[in-house]
Amino acid sequence: MKSYVAKKEEVARSWKLVDAEGQILGRLASKVAMILMGKTKPTYTPNVDTGDYVVIVNAEKVKVTGNKELKKEYDRFSGYPGGRKVSSYAEVLERHPERILTNAIRLMLPKNRLGKEMLDKLKVYAGPEHNHSAQKPEKIEL
Repeated sequence: MKSYVAKKEEVARSWKLVDAEGQILGRLASKVAMILMGKTKPTYTPNVDTGDYVVIVNAEKVKVTGNKELKKEYDRFSGYPGGRKVSSYAEVLERHPERILTNAIRLMLPKNRLGKEMLDKLKVYAGPEHNHSAQKPEKIEL
């Protein structure tokens, strides 16, 4: 029996809608990363982007466990000497709540060109509204 290898032209993509309200950050991020990579499909091929588009709403209502609200920090580096900036979880949640989920999912994807393509299929919104109703995303429970 021959193995099936997906080709980029043959991939059928669908849109998924995920509500992040009350969900645990890491558990949600790992499940969304699996969908973006295409590992939930029987046609998964490691070197081809076979994943679906994912729209996440209510990103500001995601939960973290333990003391992460007080101790978790996010680093940015501009590339210049003294260009390191550290923000706490509370600061990032207040200013850009969608970055928390995006960053968690980005770190679970491959660190190459294929991973960047996968991350482009992720759409995160802080509130309950999104701009992708024309794509008719299918609501899924994770």
